[in-house]
Amino acid sequence: MSPRAEAGGPVNRLTTDRVACWLLKSSLVPQLLSVGWWPGEELLLDRCVRPSYRLGLMAAGHPCVLWVSGRDRPGVHAVGTVVGDVADHGGQPEVPVRLRLLAEPIPRSELASDPAFRDAEVLRMPAGSNPSWLTAAQYAAVLSRVAPDDLGR
Repeated sequence: MSPRAEAGGPVNRLTTDRVACWLLKSSLVPQLLSVGWWPGEELLLDRCVRPSYRLGLMAAGHPCVLWVSGRDRPGVHAVGTVVGDVADHGGQPEVPVRLRLLAEPIPRSELASDPAFRDAEVLRMPAGSNPSWLTAAQYAAVLSRVAPDDLGR
């Protein structure tokens, strides 16, 4: 039996089988997140996330991307993985991630025009949840635009 919303309709609750990649949002470009973070360089970061049931779905080894929102170069700026469990720091949950900064960010406008990506939650609801998520097809659309050197291969 599916859970019901207050209005009586089904709740479309996210499950791990739908998540191919976690999308972590930032309003700051990477150079402001960590001074001296250079393209191609990996960095361990603790990213703040909003308390929700989604945090229980995150686990070490899951792929993730860093999405910069706002007017200053919005889009995917780094790719990486979740490296540990979500921890509560005084009521503010944080997830540890290892991210590799891309040589060139993947612009929001480019991803928005891709049929595989245009329905991504981050585009449908830009002020929505952090973390957000990508389907396998949406994550593939991101990876298809990442140079092999940016993946560390």
